[in-house]
Amino acid sequence: MVSGAASGLGAAIARMLAREGASVVLADLNDAGGNAVRAEIEAQGGSAIYLHLDASQEQSWIAVMAKTRERFGRLNIAVNSAGMNVGRSFPADTTMEDWRRVMAVNLDGVFLGTKHALAAMRDSDPVNGSIINISSVMGLVSLDGLDAYSASKGGVRLYSKSVALSCAEKRLAIRVNTIHPGFIETPLLRQGMARIKDPAEAERVYAALQPVGHLGTPEDIAYGALYLASDEAKFVTGAELVIDGGYTAR
Repeated sequence: MVSGAASGLGAAIARMLAREGASVVLADLNDAGGNAVRAEIEAQGGSAIYLHLDASQEQSWIAVMAKTRERFGRLNIAVNSAGMNVGRSFPADTTMEDWRRVMAVNLDGVFLGTKHALAAMRDSDPVNGSIINISSVMGLVSLDGLDAYSASKGGVRLYSKSVALSCAEKRLAIRVNTIHPGFIETPLLRQGMARIKDPAEAERVYAALQPVGHLGTPEDIAYGALYLASDEAKFVTGAELVIDGGYTAR
């Protein structure tokens, strides 16, 4: 199950998991985009269904998990990728409405997705699962004007560690990890880049933020998710996989 699967990182992760043989549940608010990704996966011989999901609403998660188990019998991999931002602002100008919108999707959505994925995995026989929560480099460091976004992504990081320890304490074979993407060429990043009017200048400025000198691609993150979902990562839990072109190494 991949939330936020209609575009960006979620779509890339869903495509890659499907290419590796997973039956993928695509979940998103964007029905047209989600169904387009589903059709693409099916055209390439993969197995996928699309389900409507509002990541901030618990009843929506309950419905998605019920339909997932009805269709496939179990859940082995959950990727909580749905996320949003409201743009940069001075903290004194951040509205309560914007703060709550960001937290509802980025943090509540990860909590709900993890909670209900964990319940589905725990009830399976045998118990086996990997939960991958998409945080950000902005959950490790920050920039001015990103108070709500950074707070939400930092929350994802520590929440995931706590859940990982809870599963390990009970000896459940369920791993929980986070991925921290850097500046990746996605629709969400393009929204931020649009504040620079000259597209060529925006590309140069954002590429220069990475020591490697270029933006990342959604596939760069998808390969990380593929590893964390795989049996090769059986000893990896409570970890944070940073894929950022060296951004946080400075």
